[in-house]
Amino acid sequence: MGRALGILGCCLALALLPLPAAPRGPALRPRRQLRPGGRSADTACKNRPLDLVFIVDSSRSVRPEEFEKVKIFLSEMIDTLDVGERTTRVAVMNYASTVKVEFPLRTYFDKASLKEAVSRIEPLSAGTMTGLAIQTAMEEVFTEEMGTRPATFNIPKVVIVVTDGRPQDQVQDVAASARTAGIEIYAVGVDRADMQSLRMMASEPLDEHVFYVETYGVIEKLTSRFRETFCAVNVCALGTHGCQQVCVSNGASHLCDCYEGYTLNPDKTTCSAMDMCAPGRHDCAQVCLSNDGSYSCGCYEGYTLNPDKKTCSAADVCALGRHDCEQVCVRGEQLYSCDCHQGYSLNPDRRTCSRAITSSLVTTEESCKCEAIAALQDSVTSGLEALSRKLEEVSEKLQAYQDRQQIV
Repeated sequence: MGRALGILGCCLALALLPLPAAPRGPALRPRRQLRPGGRSADTACKNRPLDLVFIVDSSRSVRPEEFEKVKIFLSEMIDTLDVGERTTRVAVMNYASTVKVEFPLRTYFDKASLKEAVSRIEPLSAGTMTGLAIQTAMEEVFTEEMGTRPATFNIPKVVIVVTDGRPQDQVQDVAASARTAGIEIYAVGVDRADMQSLRMMASEPLDEHVFYVETYGVIEKLTSRFRETFCAVNVCALGTHGCQQVCVSNGASHLCDCYEGYTLNPDKTTCSAMDMCAPGRHDCAQVCLSNDGSYSCGCYEGYTLNPDKKTCSAADVCALGRHDCEQVCVRGEQLYSCDCHQGYSLNPDRRTCSRAITSSLVTTEESCKCEAIAALQDSVTSGLEALSRKLEEVSEKLQAYQDRQQIV
């Protein structure tokens, strides 16, 4: 839930959500009797003290008659507040391509003076520098010199941005800095307002801080209903419910609930992050990485996460930057090995290569050894052949001698 404007958030949710088109007929009538001028007979509505800053868009896209309706909206919003020096203080900023602080929090402490000051506001006409407006609120309005109560008072700092366009500057980072500084931001979009930009600037939960209406006329018509809701008894809106995250109103009582990814503890008020990587809770193909009530997917070594952020594909392990081979990467199914270009040999580290050493001296020496062995083999072969011939001659002579002896 929002830190502040518990009642205000509830009221805005009911008052400013877009309504379906209805057939023409009698205007909505408030439950309470209105005095002349539109003020309720019962405007004594006690709300939690706030340091509240309205930031209104008066760029060229806001026609003069529409800006008048914005001022009516601001005045009727002021009627619902418990305005005072010790209760709710109100400031108004006006922006287009430039930013103007119409009046800071220290200036007016009664409704009549506030509404009179609002009636004198004039549009600035050009540009939509929403980020600049929020930055100015942080630097020039939410200061003790300009009327913001000290942090020790624990008074919520709240911004309500009303715009009908798309910011022309970087609103996301500025809004994040404001939220980090403890400023709660409500974004009210009208007509052509960019919903993505509204969501980027608003505080969490977004469904309680982002609102959209189709025309400025709708804002004016719904202020009476807003006033009724603002003063209604709502345990969750009073800020005394004790729920850590979500309060669900149930008439005069309430129940506590948790944001997505969290589960309610046995004490029925606090919440704990669920193990989103438990079986059945995630849709990761390989690795689930739990992260405080949410999760992200990862992959095993050798795989890369696909664009769907869920499934994995085998990585090209030999792609540039994925291996540490000096010369040649040889891809396997999931692993790789290193090799070298021709004329180089792989070093013992199996990654780097050195030029192969085959000098001419070694080559000649090896060649000489081979020639000597071949010459020796030829010499032995020739000697054996000569010896064989001599043995044949001796054998022939011996046979002739034996033959002569037999004749004698």
